[in-house]
Amino acid sequence: MARDAVAAAFAIFLFFVALGLATSLTKDRRRRRRSKSKLESLGQNVLAEIPTDTGISFFTEDRSSFHYNNQPIPKSTIIAARVLINGAPIAGSVKTGHEETHPTPEDIVDDRPEGLSRDRWDVSIATTTGAVLVECGSIRERISQDLARRVFSALKKTIESKTPNKH
Repeated sequence: MARDAVAAAFAIFLFFVALGLATSLTKDRRRRRRSKSKLESLGQNVLAEIPTDTGISFFTEDRSSFHYNNQPIPKSTIIAARVLINGAPIAGSVKTGHEETHPTPEDIVDDRPEGLSRDRWDVSIATTTGAVLVECGSIRERISQDLARRVFSALKKTIESKTPNKH
């Protein structure tokens, strides 16, 4: 009898723990949707949702800028972009006229279909006013690699476009 009561109490406890986790996930999902909707209402297209220690960071784009961690990165100031694995560049794009100061590594990002599950993936952005590091993480299952590819592809398209971007 006592054993049945302990088992029932434990089952009830597990039920409430599961309910708490589900509620927490729902709150996080709603918060992320609200943040994403707010950015979209400002005219920003969300290119990547990057998990961080404190939640989600968005890498977004509007007509004249990219945005990361509430920091605008004007497209007209972007000189180069590189995909980094553990700090080493594996792919890059450099604006014409800046090749000497920002050499481009051999573009091998697409030659890694298996992904590097434990390695850190980042995208470095060189601008006329400084540098920005988009930390895509080291999440398994190629998630970080995919985030880095999305960010880099958008930057590369801007760098290689023939028409200058205006503020």
